[in-house]
Order: sequence, then structure tokens, then C-alpha cells
Amino acid sequence: MSDPSAEDDPSGDPEDVLDSLFATIESRKTELPAGSYTTSLFTHEKGENAALEKLGEETTEAILAAKDDDAEELLSESADLVYHLLVVLSMHDCDVDDLRAELAERFK
Repeated sequence: MSDPSAEDDPSGDPEDVLDSLFATIESRKTELPAGSYTTSLFTHEKGENAALEKLGEETTEAILAAKDDDAEELLSESADLVYHLLVVLSMHDCDVDDLRAELAERFK
């Protein structure tokens, strides 16, 4: 899945994990380091479709884990789903703050 380096480690504050993960995604998008899974999503020959296919795959896997009442697998697949969603948001020049704003708007 994702490939955050040690300096991107968000383990200090769990509330910052999405911001840290998104910062790593943005860094990979800009720097395109070789061997990075995230880089491969941004440079895939299928373009955005590669990331969208992964988003769909992870969604299906999360649904199946929930259906099977497998909480551990549900959490694992949900993490993959969120990661791929963040990649797609980045591809559309959206970020975690945009997502927060949209969610906040729904609670008014």
C-alpha cells in the first residue's frame, strides 16, 4: 500500500495520521521516487483509472469484510480504502482540509 518514510511517521499523534499520510502522498506526487507504490499510482499507464480501480477494489473488500463480520479485516481494508481515496483526491487537487470542510458543511 502506501510507503511513508521514517520522517513521515505519524505515530506520535493518531489525530494527525490523515494529514501525515496526505503529506506523504503529495510528496510522492511531486518527487516521484522510484520504487514507491504511491508514485506508481500517479505514473501508471492507465492514468487515474489505476487509482480508481484500486479504490473500487478496496471498497468491495471493505464491504465483504463487514458482511463477514470480520472487524480486523474491515479495519485493514478501510485503511486501504482511505489511502486510495486520498490519492484520488490528490489527483483532483483536493486535500484533507477540503474533505473536512465538506463534512463540516453537512453538519450545519
